[in-house]
Amino acid sequence: MFAYRILSCLPLGLLYLLAWPGYLLLYYLAGYRKAVVRQNLQQAFPDESEKALTVLAKKFYRQLVQVALEIVKTRRMSAAAIRKRVSLVNPQLVREYSSDFQQPLIILSIHQGNWEWMLHGISTALDIPAEVIYKPLHSQSAEQLMQEIRSRFGARPVAMADAPRQILSSRRQFRVIGMLADQSPIRSQRSYWTRFLNGEAAFYRGPGVIAHSAALPVLFSQCRRRGPGRYEVEFHEVARPPYNGSPDAIIDRYVQLAEQAIRDEPASWLWSNRRWKRSRPASQDA
Repeated sequence: MFAYRILSCLPLGLLYLLAWPGYLLLYYLAGYRKAVVRQNLQQAFPDESEKALTVLAKKFYRQLVQVALEIVKTRRMSAAAIRKRVSLVNPQLVREYSSDFQQPLIILSIHQGNWEWMLHGISTALDIPAEVIYKPLHSQSAEQLMQEIRSRFGARPVAMADAPRQILSSRRQFRVIGMLADQSPIRSQRSYWTRFLNGEAAFYRGPGVIAHSAALPVLFSQCRRRGPGRYEVEFHEVARPPYNGSPDAIIDRYVQLAEQAIRDEPASWLWSNRRWKRSRPASQDA
């Protein structure tokens, strides 16, 4: 925590200078999840050469270090600084829902670009109450740090286990509910299995079930990197009520948008996540 507080006091320009030795340490010396990253890239891009995948992997690690330092810097940034560095391409789509629906709006996204700044960019630009659903970390100090960062500009972090009750109990109150839904569910949870980046992958059913049962509209937010410390966010409609089909149709549309966003800008997705670590159980065959 002490190192984090020191780093957060440094200007972004200096942090980006530190990002280069950080990349060398992470990639060459520590070899942080290199095998996982390589396996994931081979899974997603089977037609690419080994050289091309190595170039992509190195670009990912360089951006990962920069994003980590940007997230650390959040503690000392103002709302004006966030608005300057995160632009919204089509904020009118969110405002449309704020005027047409007196209920929450679910925004699904992925770990791409700077996902923490994306949350702050949306909440500071639109001045709309925001909640962010998150998976608690095992480390108490890391959990405290992320709580501080995510609530920096008024957003309210809500643990994943508490999300259904929290959303349904306040379903008449308009607010943005953000979820990064590209992580693999834990084994004890029933998952929705579908094709994702050339492989079978499990997804949380919760976002679709909650949206369907409470008749909530759903958007997808795509965070594009436009350079160090510069991002733009574009919204895409996933689904809007009334709903007649399966809640899994919402997840299918989300997965489609997520895969397209990753293919548009592959280096900025979180390839170090163990995304394909499980196989579809026989009980959940297609």
